[in-house]
Amino acid sequence: MRTELAIRELGQRDAAIHERVRHVDERRMEFLRGLFRGMGLSLSEAEVRSLLVYSLLIGDHFIAADHGRMSRAKVLSLALDDLLRD
Repeated sequence: MRTELAIRELGQRDAAIHERVRHVDERRMEFLRGLFRGMGLSLSEAEVRSLLVYSLLIGDHFIAADHGRMSRAKVLSLALDDLLRD
C-alpha cells in the first residue's frame, strides 16, 4: 500500500504518472465491473459497487476509526461480504 500511495502522490504532480495511475484504476474498475455484471447486476449497480469496493480497498489506509469490539479486518471482511452479495 505504501508504494501505491507514493505513486498516487507523484501522479498529482506529474502528468505522465497521473495518466498511468488513471489507466491502472480504469483496468481495476473494469475487472470489478465485470465481476458484478457476471453476478447479474445492472450496469448502474455494478458501477456503484465497483466504486465502493475499490474506494474501500484504496481508502482504508486513511481511516483511523475504532470499531469497538470488532477488528478492522473483521469490519473490512463484513463490508466486502455485503458489497459482494448477489
